[in-house]
Amino acid sequence: MLQNLFKLQEKGTNLKTEAVAGITTFMTLSYIIFVQPTVLSSCGMDFGAVLVATCVASAIATIVMGLYANYPVALAPGMGQNFFFAYTVVLGMGISWQKALGAVFLSGALFLFLSFFGFREKLIDSIPDSLKQAIAVGIGLFVAMIGFQWSGIIVASSGTLVSLGSLHTKPALLSTLGLAVTIILISARIRGALLWGILATALAGLPLGVVRYHGIVGKIPSLAPTFFKLDIAGAFDLGLVSVVFVFFFLALFDSVGTLIGVSDQAGFLVNGKLPRAKQALAADAFGSVSGSVFGTSTITAYVESAAGVAEGGRTGLANMVTGAMMLLSLFFYPLARMIGEGVAMADGSQIYPVVAPVLIVVGSMMLRNVSRIPWGDTTVAIPAFLTMTVMPFAFSITEGIAFGFISYSLLKIVTGRGREVHGLVYLFAALFVARYVFL
Repeated sequence: MLQNLFKLQEKGTNLKTEAVAGITTFMTLSYIIFVQPTVLSSCGMDFGAVLVATCVASAIATIVMGLYANYPVALAPGMGQNFFFAYTVVLGMGISWQKALGAVFLSGALFLFLSFFGFREKLIDSIPDSLKQAIAVGIGLFVAMIGFQWSGIIVASSGTLVSLGSLHTKPALLSTLGLAVTIILISARIRGALLWGILATALAGLPLGVVRYHGIVGKIPSLAPTFFKLDIAGAFDLGLVSVVFVFFFLALFDSVGTLIGVSDQAGFLVNGKLPRAKQALAADAFGSVSGSVFGTSTITAYVESAAGVAEGGRTGLANMVTGAMMLLSLFFYPLARMIGEGVAMADGSQIYPVVAPVLIVVGSMMLRNVSRIPWGDTTVAIPAFLTMTVMPFAFSITEGIAFGFISYSLLKIVTGRGREVHGLVYLFAALFVARYVFL
């Protein structure tokens, strides 16, 4: 049955290889099980419910990808989109998390609808490569900035906005140790380095008194606090148009970029194109729609799937294994609670020293795209620079994208190179300008 369903022999693989690949992919992306509820609980969502939503929605999306598209590409809440959800939309713009989930639903529904037409390719082709790379770099800086804050290594300062915190505090010491362990594991090419880094940091935090032991295995939390709590009607508010657009925009580039990258490594591409691309993108979009219903931010294809492909994964059967392990993770709620528990500081703020090192490392990984930007062309370099820097400085992914689109369009026009810009870029730039003027 499995042979026929997943075409194992045709793909040159077998059950054992696919199982190992599925486990490997899970090990490399499992850090999101601990990070996601920590991020979303910071904006008022229930920690346990978000953890359940993350595991269930990720498992469903991963299984749908495996069955519908037959690709070994796992899905889970996207890093970057979760911080945009929590810090830009909810905490920054003052929008309820219910409306934010509604915006995720609308962006996913739009993505799902357009996945059956050719619009997604036109949109991707219309955005300059330099801005695509700059957005990834900017999100990396944004995520790393939050990681440094959550570690206590960087703190607020009245004179300079931010400054180096005291490295003698227990949380900062723990994060520094965790960062060192994690980067050593990554450099040694240890499979699941991020997961092992989180667990090692949590273990070291117990004798320091920074981490409180809650147990390893326990009862699965209730999903009720987030299940079907999305406010779709509220997401139609005019002020949320740009939010829906950014959710859609980030999901589009994340999913397409990941699918192409992993597929190229696995040898799936035929004449530069991905067979069953519509099915794969539809599965990705379905993940966001279902994720918003359960109560988590945008679900997208995970580049960590490349680890499973490297182990020989070639079919959706590997996804069945990864999805099953995501569901088994539900029983480890006490461990997740222990890892994601915040530490109260003297100024009343909360930091998360156990997960902070992973955010810093993930942020560093996203900076590799900076080498693909043609810095010799100022009409390209300056918009890219603004995109990358405004995101962490303004603490908003939206503002970084807006500054990039507006400056790119402006510089191309004033230098007489306006024809190099696609009409959709001008449209988005005009919408961002209108947003600043009227909203």
